[in-house]
Amino acid sequence: MSIGPRPGDEHLLSGGCMCGAVRYEVTDAFRYAMNCHCSNCRRATGAAFKPIAGIESDRLSIIRGEDVVMRYGDEAGHDVHCRTCGSLLYSVVREGRFVHVAMGTLVDDPAVRPTMHIFVGSKAGWYEITDDLPQHHGLPDERAP
Repeated sequence: MSIGPRPGDEHLLSGGCMCGAVRYEVTDAFRYAMNCHCSNCRRATGAAFKPIAGIESDRLSIIRGEDVVMRYGDEAGHDVHCRTCGSLLYSVVREGRFVHVAMGTLVDDPAVRPTMHIFVGSKAGWYEITDDLPQHHGLPDERAP
């Protein structure tokens, strides 16, 4: 089973922060996408949930603004923001092996779509999930690859 385009055939997506100081490129070969309702994602975004798309860390690169990137956390797991406007661009997760791209920062339309809601056990009480995607109290029983 193929998880994405073959090397050399990879389609790159662009993304960036609100003010334009930071731009990144990521391969359009996301392994999974989901809507995270945990309290940390809600606080980081100021929204009811954070739509995320997961991919191996080496498939994303900052192409402009490395000098204005702010990291919150440690090497094994941290959020990457623009220091100028504060936009949350992506989170480094799973001991640094993966990034969770904040899908709202993508300029281009990715092939992947969220397939589930996670951490609905701590979702905002004022928000009602109205789609038919599966809902998980925490992480799903079978973790994404």
